[in-house]
Amino acid sequence: MSATDDNTGEEPGGDLCIRTLAMPADTNANGDIFGGWLLSQMDVGGGVFASKVAKSRVVTVAIEAMNFRKAVYVGDLVSVHANLVRTGRTSMTVHLEAWVVRRRETRPILVTDGNFTYVSIDDDGRPRVIPKDEAPVQA
Repeated sequence: MSATDDNTGEEPGGDLCIRTLAMPADTNANGDIFGGWLLSQMDVGGGVFASKVAKSRVVTVAIEAMNFRKAVYVGDLVSVHANLVRTGRTSMTVHLEAWVVRRRETRPILVTDGNFTYVSIDDDGRPRVIPKDEAPVQA
């Protein structure tokens, strides 16, 4: 399959949160990258983004609408991009996309996306209000 056949025709958008290389230790029984590993990378990246928005610690409280579109292979360069969907009083919803660049290819491929909900917390682990002046303007 060529890069054109495998590409959605889109480019990554939003804030780049994390970039990592898929390694052999991250594979499932079929030799592809384990979906749980990819989900955890997305959660780490989303947590970085949400923490910047809230200017505090955050915790993941929900993951919804996950779409596993394409397999991830050993050697793929994985990038997670975030867009703010909604900001509430103490929580926010972030749309995360995982894109890969495969070896010997240059075009990014969307492999997974979904919505993650984070809650801003204080140092004691209690929900913390996200001040409106700290939340970025939503598109």
